[in-house]
Amino acid sequence: MRPTLRQLQYIVAVSETGRFHEAAKRLHVSQPSLSAQVADVEEQLDVQLIERGRNGALMTPYGEEFVRRARLILRDVEDLKSAMKTRGALSGRIRLGVLPSVGPYLLPPVVKDLHRTYPELRLIVEEHWTDRLHAHLLDGTLDCVISTPEDHKDMASILLFEEHLWICAAPDDGLAGDGPIKIEDLSGREILSVGQSQRLSVAVNNLAKLAGADISTVFTGTSLDAIRHMAATGAGIAILPAIYALSEASRDADLVLRPIDHPTAQRRVSLIWRPTSPMAPSFEQMADILRDDAHAILKNDLD
Repeated sequence: MRPTLRQLQYIVAVSETGRFHEAAKRLHVSQPSLSAQVADVEEQLDVQLIERGRNGALMTPYGEEFVRRARLILRDVEDLKSAMKTRGALSGRIRLGVLPSVGPYLLPPVVKDLHRTYPELRLIVEEHWTDRLHAHLLDGTLDCVISTPEDHKDMASILLFEEHLWICAAPDDGLAGDGPIKIEDLSGREILSVGQSQRLSVAVNNLAKLAGADISTVFTGTSLDAIRHMAATGAGIAILPAIYALSEASRDADLVLRPIDHPTAQRRVSLIWRPTSPMAPSFEQMADILRDDAHAILKNDLD
């Protein structure tokens, strides 16, 4: 007798939720049934996988290794199922991960166009920053991600777009005006940035060093909206990706937006997947629509 796929799902769910009743709720089974199945696996393997206590369920070292391997097995099974469903047209379920600095601004037209073109496609979207996107891509939680390719080494990818970085300033700021600005225009200025764990912050920090500007130590935003609103108060200069600046911030009459004309003031965004995934033809079809919709948003970006 070997652990079944369903039993693997049970134990992974317990690991992710930290509680038997939450895992049972997620998988739509009763808690006694799930507990019995987990105990059955432990008996089969003659090892304790989970430490049960009042504060929840903790994975033992054996349990952590079990979950790591179980995720790989479940991922391969999902890939197998997806491969068997592929019939040329894009269809079935695709779990897509996306950066928060891209998803809300690119996906609304994309979802609409994908549904119209491929009505049999079921797209499930999750937003995460790059480290979580990569981890979920590796363990099979996500089928593909929209992210910066530098953060996903050894993965297959298609470039969707390259975008410039734009400044965002109050209307009475000295940088208010029309057209692109030069990097030296930022010298000595206070730059507002998102959290240091985000890829965008790396580009902004590098740009600030080249310009002789300072990254604000008073305020670090957790979102693009946050630093945009701080810029409107005159607290500093926000640096935003073009897809956000042109689709969201451009509607704010209390702000001035100008692109930065410098080779380092840009980022690349790609559709990325595991090189072993049998769903590559579907991702290539998706990329066509993603690319077209991105270019429509970025048509006023600096050429």
